[in-house]
Amino acid sequence: MDLLFKAHTVHRENFDPNQVQRSKLLSIKTGGCAEDCAYCSQSARNGSTLSASKLMEVQAVLAEAQKAKEGGASRYCMGAAWRSPKDRDMAVLEAMVQGVKELGMETCMTLGMLEDDQIHRLKDAGLDYYNHNIDTSERYYSEIITTRTFADRIETLNRVRDAGIKVCAGGIVGMGEKQMDRIDMLLTLASLKEHPDSVPINMLIPIENTPMAEVEKLDPIEFVRTIALARILMPKSHVRLSAGRTDMTDELQAMCFFAGANSIFVGDTLLTANNPGEDKDAILFNKLGITPMAAGCDGKK
Repeated sequence: MDLLFKAHTVHRENFDPNQVQRSKLLSIKTGGCAEDCAYCSQSARNGSTLSASKLMEVQAVLAEAQKAKEGGASRYCMGAAWRSPKDRDMAVLEAMVQGVKELGMETCMTLGMLEDDQIHRLKDAGLDYYNHNIDTSERYYSEIITTRTFADRIETLNRVRDAGIKVCAGGIVGMGEKQMDRIDMLLTLASLKEHPDSVPINMLIPIENTPMAEVEKLDPIEFVRTIALARILMPKSHVRLSAGRTDMTDELQAMCFFAGANSIFVGDTLLTANNPGEDKDAILFNKLGITPMAAGCDGKK
């Protein structure tokens, strides 16, 4: 209870406590990824039966972005399942960013590791945020992923930040890690050159045919502790209540908002996983007296 009180105090000092930022996430290239992330249905290595798709066409992405805007999202996030984009993909990715910007929405992409010239091309196209999660602690990382290192992730984050793009970086909990791994993950994020602008905290969604399909679920109160610590360590960051909300009660989500979460993904899907959908979120927001942040508003005091 002391942790919750401290976290809420810090949250209220830095943000309007009754506003939550809403983003929409679209998979612009699904499946067939060369990485072996044990939690992911899109890996070609870990046993998932999800089929691979090609990179979406620009107009199809913009049509989905328009729907997201009409549904109340202020930020549009586009994710591609691969190790890193190829040069032939860059013009299409730039056009997606430019098109979403023209709709009046903030832009975010998650594309894996990037070369410096790719980072600058995305920056010039108008990309606002780049998402690159560190997933877990450095100690536990090799238990989850072997195809890229923890240091690779930190290097990518630093280069994106140095190029002037805002960083979105968080992790996943409930993967069999220890409490200290969750603490170390947050300490790593809080020790970056600058705190991430957005910190997504995901609850593992066990997916059939992946190595983590049978992992024991994390205690919900332990998840709330993680949200609270993220808020205390990174007081001015948006802490996003991300994957796993379909299994969370209204009461659990309310505790997370009280503990400092002030961002969610809207819509009925997150890449390949389920999400509560706008109707359920609207009902929950009404119950709690929460209002959505407007586009261009960060909710900060």
